[in-house]
Amino acid sequence: MKALVLAGGTGSRLRPFTHTGAKQLLPIANKPVLFYALESLAAAGIRDVGVVVGEYGREIRERTGEGAAFGLRIEYLRQSRPLGLAHAVRIARDFLGDDDFLLYLGDNYLQQGVTDFARRAAADPAAARLLLTPVEDPSAFGVAEVDAEGNVLGLEEKPDSPRSALALIGVYAFSPAVHEAVRAITPSARGELEITHAVQWMIDHGLPVRADTTTRPWRDTGSVDDLLEVNRHVLDSVEGRIEGKVDPHSTLVGRVQVAEGAIVRGSRVVGPVVIGAGAVVSNSSVGPYTSIGEDCRVEDSAIEFSVLLRGAQVEGASRIESSLIGRGAVVRPAPRLPQAHRLVIGDYSKVYLTS
Repeated sequence: MKALVLAGGTGSRLRPFTHTGAKQLLPIANKPVLFYALESLAAAGIRDVGVVVGEYGREIRERTGEGAAFGLRIEYLRQSRPLGLAHAVRIARDFLGDDDFLLYLGDNYLQQGVTDFARRAAADPAAARLLLTPVEDPSAFGVAEVDAEGNVLGLEEKPDSPRSALALIGVYAFSPAVHEAVRAITPSARGELEITHAVQWMIDHGLPVRADTTTRPWRDTGSVDDLLEVNRHVLDSVEGRIEGKVDPHSTLVGRVQVAEGAIVRGSRVVGPVVIGAGAVVSNSSVGPYTSIGEDCRVEDSAIEFSVLLRGAQVEGASRIESSLIGRGAVVRPAPRLPQAHRLVIGDYSKVYLTS
């Protein structure tokens, strides 16, 4: 079995960050979200992975390499424009050949990984297998109607009156039958070749489509709020580890990771927190669920439940919460404006100025 990982979307909900980089490389606990997907595929025993890239393909390739660090063999496939998931399957036809494969959205985080899903796909072959999860508001998702035996009866995309509360997570298993389906469909109203239309085509033509359901944590990291929530969830599982320097005037509480080359001085850090290599935290308070990236500077500040990307600087900030601060960004107090008093004072008056 091969895998196809999609890493070419525009990431419109994460602008301005995606004006200058790929959303799949935004960090979760100081590790690109794409890496979690690749690690889960390797853990499932998959070795050959095609990564579909777009505008930031070079950056993704530089960070990810040829796959050896993950135990994978990665081939990069260029998608000129994000024309839909089914279009990505079309352009990967030569790479996929006649093999079964997993399709994985590269900005998704799935706590349980895909090992069990891949095993079930191999043990119980079907034209397609979908990974689903129950959600509170199915009208915001693509949803699947499933019978008692796990057969998918139909799909709906963000329906006004959902017939199911089971949402598509963005992990699929396909047989080579999907290639005929993606050739047969036409672009949707938004001009994309939808993978849900290809799956529906298979259902309509009598091909077996099965569903697996999970209740384990899953998130699409396509927005700032989702990314912060995934960061919180991943930090809940980290272990404390001090490899950098922490001076005797600092206090670390709970599970805190200080990477080699990082410095903490005169500060209080309450975990779970990760502090990346080369970062300096001084005279500051760092609260739970914060990831401070490599080469960041946090001085005379208080910050919690936030993510700082590589090289960000926060100075003199009395309190920052629920924030995502980009690479090389600088946050510091505005300069004080000169103050002047205009006075019209009568004879023999007394005026006391406090500043």
